Amino acid sequence: MRWRNVKHKNSNQTQSDASVPQRLFAGFWTRALGFVTDLFMIGIPISLFIMVVFGRDEMKTATALDVIAHNETALTNAPDPLVSLLHVVLTMSIYVFLWHRNGKTPGKQLAHCKVVDATTLKPASYFQLIIRFLGYFLSAVTLIGFFIGLFRRDKRTLHDLISRTAVVYTN
Repeated sequence: MRWRNVKHKNSNQTQSDASVPQRLFAGFWTRALGFVTDLFMIGIPISLFIMVVFGRDEMKTATALDVIAHNETALTNAPDPLVSLLHVVLTMSIYVFLWHRNGKTPGKQLAHCKVVDATTLKPASYFQLIIRFLGYFLSAVTLIGFFIGLFRRDKRTLHDLISRTAVVYTN
């Protein structure tokens, strides 16, 4: 085969590759904006619901961080495990439902990004999204889990890697 033909084939291949739209993975600050927005838009209403149902005294109990850190507050005013579990289950249900419905929570909508399956870039399954939500706790405990995305080309964090999901920009 002549060099000219090989060179011509390679230039045609690069042109066809360039015409395929490339999904850009959402960066750290975009994802952080979405996460903080979700804490307010999803977390506060759930906390208010818990307070209305179980009473204002439940909001004065120790938090999970107090229990982990063996704080004195956790010993004197221990949280009700049932209420804590309900809080986590409600939060997980809302996040997973919104991620599965259209890939977006209110924070992701504000940040113009969505959660997808990392290999197919199609909507992730319920199983993947539940694993992703539970992976948030591992990322929070290690803290490095959230910052792994700063060093990866695909911007995926620990909970993304565990659940085989990615956060991509929407058009």
